[in-house]
Amino acid sequence: MRIHHLNCGSLRKIPPLREEPTAGVANRELAVVCHCLLIETDSDGLVLVDTGLGTADLHRPDRSLGADWVAYAQPALEPEQSALRQVVRLGYEPQDVRHIVLTHLHRDHTGGLPDFPHARVHVHPDEYRAVTDPAAAHHRHSLDRFMLAHRAHNPLLAPAPVEESTEWFGFPGAARPQGLAGELLLVPLPGHSAGHAGVAVRDSSGRWLLHAGDAYMYHGELEHTPPLSHPVLEPVQQGAQVDVAARVVTRDRLRGLCRDHSDEVTVFSAHDPWEFARLAAPAGRRSRDRTASSVSP
Repeated sequence: MRIHHLNCGSLRKIPPLREEPTAGVANRELAVVCHCLLIETDSDGLVLVDTGLGTADLHRPDRSLGADWVAYAQPALEPEQSALRQVVRLGYEPQDVRHIVLTHLHRDHTGGLPDFPHARVHVHPDEYRAVTDPAAAHHRHSLDRFMLAHRAHNPLLAPAPVEESTEWFGFPGAARPQGLAGELLLVPLPGHSAGHAGVAVRDSSGRWLLHAGDAYMYHGELEHTPPLSHPVLEPVQQGAQVDVAARVVTRDRLRGLCRDHSDEVTVFSAHDPWEFARLAAPAGRRSRDRTASSVSP
């Protein structure tokens, strides 16, 4: 598999809290990102992990994302950052994206769903239940954050079967999306949403990448002792999370994963721009026979 790191939606700029020795961006404010993965596979077409903001969001943000969210998040509204435009720039057709795997169903992760209406959309079964079953815990909270504009086309939501006996680096209950031949798992990371999960994928070197979604939002939460949250991002976390105790446990387990398995796993979150800078290669169109990751605008 070839894996591309994409920023599918720049949001408001935030300052670093400490010097960030990252690829020439030390002590610079950076735009919050919507960090997505585009995975080229030999048998399953393209797999998109999270979708960021879609083309309709970028044309009519107040209507599809909500005016209050737009006022706080301050999206850049650059159509070229949409996953759709980036897939095309890589030389593919939109229909080549056959699978989408989502960490959760919040607006800044689902905006691209209408751009790929044919794709099968894999989510953790707890997240699926929260938005489809009125009797489920956190149903109204979950449905309110899965924007109508992102689900009006009736996306092909598919709850990934949980493998109860499967542990991924000590994280139990991993779910394996059906129809995907590669090593890709939805790993429960509870607390932020009703069925929040990370997406673990093994890259061409044999290492694992864990897209941790919004389990944390700033690398200081994992890298510093005590954990260091960002004052601009922390209110977003507090306003969205469904279970603060569970989220703190998840964060601490991720801290342990980074400490004990740094030679096997790279963990990153959905919105931290310094993590994105560390993982993404220089911008530019890349041909299909290149194996390095690429970066969006």
